[in-house]
Amino acid sequence: MEQTYIMLKPDAFARGLVGEILARIERKGYRFVRMQTMHLTPEILREHYAHVADKPFYPAMEEYMMSGPVLAMIVEGENAIDGMRHIMGATKNAAPGTIRGDWAFSTSKNLIHGSDSAENAQIEIARFFGK
Repeated sequence: MEQTYIMLKPDAFARGLVGEILARIERKGYRFVRMQTMHLTPEILREHYAHVADKPFYPAMEEYMMSGPVLAMIVEGENAIDGMRHIMGATKNAAPGTIRGDWAFSTSKNLIHGSDSAENAQIEIARFFGK
């Protein structure tokens, strides 16, 4: 069984979509190993988004990510990383039937984050849940 890191972002909470998103993930056959609602700090966000922290859009993204709670999750199942990325949809131009395609308002307020590789899944799980 493969594990991946998934995070529901503040807009999922603000719009009352957490339950629907979780149900969609469960209906696909994935299992929630751990879940934790949390408020993110500038320090963890700078670490998590280090690859874009120097971009002009970063301050607005940091503000958005600290605007409300997030739900950090370890999701497990067969082919969980690619499967969850399919359920989530692309960041830009997400297809209908995906979480982002059905509910995201923009590329920045897009409801959900998911690890893009096994290596990043391990790093992100450790970052948000410890070793």
